Amino acid sequence: MAQPVAVERRATDAFPAPALLIGSIISIQIGASIAVHLFPAIGPVATTFLRLVIASPLLIFAFRKSIDVTARRNAGWIVLLGFTIATTNLSFYGAISRIPLGLAVAIEFIGPLGLAAATSRKPLDFGWIGLAAIGLGLLAPDIGGTLDPLGVGLALVAGAGWAGIVLCSRRVGSVVTGNAGLALAMVAAAIFALPVEAAAGGLDRLDLAVLGGAVVVAVLSTALPLSLEFEALKRVTPRTYGIVMTLEPVAAAVAGAALLSQGLDPKLVLAIVCVTIAALGVTISDRRNVLA
Repeated sequence: MAQPVAVERRATDAFPAPALLIGSIISIQIGASIAVHLFPAIGPVATTFLRLVIASPLLIFAFRKSIDVTARRNAGWIVLLGFTIATTNLSFYGAISRIPLGLAVAIEFIGPLGLAAATSRKPLDFGWIGLAAIGLGLLAPDIGGTLDPLGVGLALVAGAGWAGIVLCSRRVGSVVTGNAGLALAMVAAAIFALPVEAAAGGLDRLDLAVLGGAVVVAVLSTALPLSLEFEALKRVTPRTYGIVMTLEPVAAAVAGAALLSQGLDPKLVLAIVCVTIAALGVTISDRRNVLA
């Protein structure tokens, strides 16, 4: 077992840490784009459930050596993180089934962005929030017309969930050894998603092609990006991590246009740009790196 680990480390060391983070961002957005193609067959809820179910054992296997007594002692926090992960993923996949991927990610970004500003209490950070709000405000006339209001609402719920994940992950990471808390939380997330999937249905239409797509989604959206981020975080500061991650709305817009043929009109592009600039501003000005 020692030799494969050494080979993997040499492979990742060949790339700068920011490149690994960018690779993680690209992987997540490609995975989301593939997930959208599964929605007509089984729906966003079943797709989310399969992603969580498939990713859970992958993460348990990857981080099995760090699972110890600290996980049992902090089971409550792990379960809470799992519930937040399930809620966020269900809401986000519901959103991208109704509105463009790039816009959904931009709206979702308001969650951690708002958390950063609220905990910073710097007037400048509230100014960045204002910039993001102005960008999204440009879209208000389109909600109910060209933009599905439920999709926008689900993206906002996903954003709140993302902020919750930031808070819960910090707590779990501080009291549970390694990444065991994240792996076990993913198991809890799959359990929480089960009754939602049972109510919504979709797995009855599952076939081998769709299952294969779900495996790819689980790897690209969870296993691979987490592995890349894990390696990158060994070599970058939290601030660098936060700055690079502000590219996510732009990457989502590009993925949506290239892989889903989702053309973005100028107002949507401006909204995404405003959110990206606001996130970058908060990340640079907040020395505590809440977005990280």
